[in-house]
Amino acid sequence: MKNYNPTSPSRRGMTTTRFSEILTSRTPHKPLTRGGKRSVGRNNAGRITVRHKGGGHKRLFRDVDFKYNKIGVPARVETLEYDPNRSGFIALVCYSDGERRYVLAPQGVKVGDQMLAAASAEPKIGNRLPLGKIPVGTFVYNIETRPAAGAKLVRSAGSFAQVLSTDAGLTTVKMPSTEVRKISDQCWASIGAVSNEEWKLTNFGKAGRSRWKGIRPTVRGSAMNPVDHPHGGGEGRQGIGLRRGPKTMWGKQAYGVKTRRAKKYSNNFIVTRRKTKR
Repeated sequence: MKNYNPTSPSRRGMTTTRFSEILTSRTPHKPLTRGGKRSVGRNNAGRITVRHKGGGHKRLFRDVDFKYNKIGVPARVETLEYDPNRSGFIALVCYSDGERRYVLAPQGVKVGDQMLAAASAEPKIGNRLPLGKIPVGTFVYNIETRPAAGAKLVRSAGSFAQVLSTDAGLTTVKMPSTEVRKISDQCWASIGAVSNEEWKLTNFGKAGRSRWKGIRPTVRGSAMNPVDHPHGGGEGRQGIGLRRGPKTMWGKQAYGVKTRRAKKYSNNFIVTRRKTKR
């Protein structure tokens, strides 16, 4: 991480990733970029459905490949780049047939490294195999939930899952959330962990840096009036009273509450639920 001298109050404690030591290109590959408008927390009617989002710097969207449908075609890493739309870094790879695509970069990958998506590929960092072909104990990312549906799980910076076992057509995987679940062994996954593992250590340092990222201010419930929040009201600073635990703005329990539907189709595949705050 890069630390700054305290030349101003906002600089004190501010940290960023050392991009210059990791990334190799400042400009994206233009044919794989597009413009667009972000939803910033609004639905199709324009109403706020997710609070504390809005504004932020204009972003250029990168067309990142999560399908990995060029099976058996080796690729070489050309550049490592920053993507403003995700926490992990991306890599521009050139396949042996000349096509270029963006993929999510794993930890430890360098320019010139080879990547291959094939059932017979060696289980090394960056390669992609079906879960049934991956050795037990291997760290994986970019995991599919259904065969040929594209990677849906474990895509955030520094995250990885671990293959625990394979039996009867299902592979047991321990997720970053500590949840243990079964996934079809025909689903594909990439070997390794997502790059930019120091992302969670970032200290924005000032409110303006959050606004650049499109994050609007969050007001504490205890600073509101009773009509606006269950924690509001009182003379001076007050606790939450005799409540069982912290509440959301709508009066629901905030921590340790199951939010998953009782009859969700994939409940049968969960071996151990994730650990929650209690």
